[in-house]
Amino acid sequence: MELQYLFHSGFALKSDSFTMIIDYYKDACNGPKLAELINRPGKLYILATHSHPDHYNPVVLSMKKTRPDIIYVFSKDIESDETRGKAQFLEKGQIYEDDTIKIKAYGSTDLGISFAIEDKNTGALIFHGGDLNNWHWNEEVSAEEAKAFEDDFLQELECIAKDYKRFDLVMFPVDSRLGKDYTMGAKQFLEKIPGAYFAPMHFWEQYEKAAAFEKDAEALGSKFIKWTHQGESVSVQM
Repeated sequence: MELQYLFHSGFALKSDSFTMIIDYYKDACNGPKLAELINRPGKLYILATHSHPDHYNPVVLSMKKTRPDIIYVFSKDIESDETRGKAQFLEKGQIYEDDTIKIKAYGSTDLGISFAIEDKNTGALIFHGGDLNNWHWNEEVSAEEAKAFEDDFLQELECIAKDYKRFDLVMFPVDSRLGKDYTMGAKQFLEKIPGAYFAPMHFWEQYEKAAAFEKDAEALGSKFIKWTHQGESVSVQM
């Protein structure tokens, strides 16, 4: 399978049988355009974890004109007059499933949901965190508030860990705006649920900050994907 970094939290997963675009925000400057991605053979899925504009761009709906068979799977908070009837909407605990993939929605510590995805052809297990993270803000709020934020995150990890003991690929926020402990949530995730590959996201253009998690990720048994530019692709063996 090929994983392509689009921007921020946006990725394209490309297999022999499907293409999946997750949290599309905007086209890569020197990489593939959305229109190019949707013309790959096989099934086409477009997923969005929530309605924040850096995770969901309504332009994806216009692709239906080119590919009438697109399958949209969105968080429930995206449902509106514009989207109703065009997508499958999921809340925490709900599942979308067909003969190619299975998607289960888990919670977030911000808006919307996160996705656990199973490729039925290969058995590969993939996780996209959306805005799920330990948003502790421990340099900006009281210790009590920071602990409450962390507890919410750890409770959500417990929910995921009840169903999954490992993932083949984890896409998860590594956001330096949190301050010196900005990698804490990613580390806690991998400590609880190992991932064969780890792809950082939600780091805007702070590539060096995202890459700082490499040592911890690999110490926890994950092959770290070190992004250097938008549109970059890597092969993930699953």
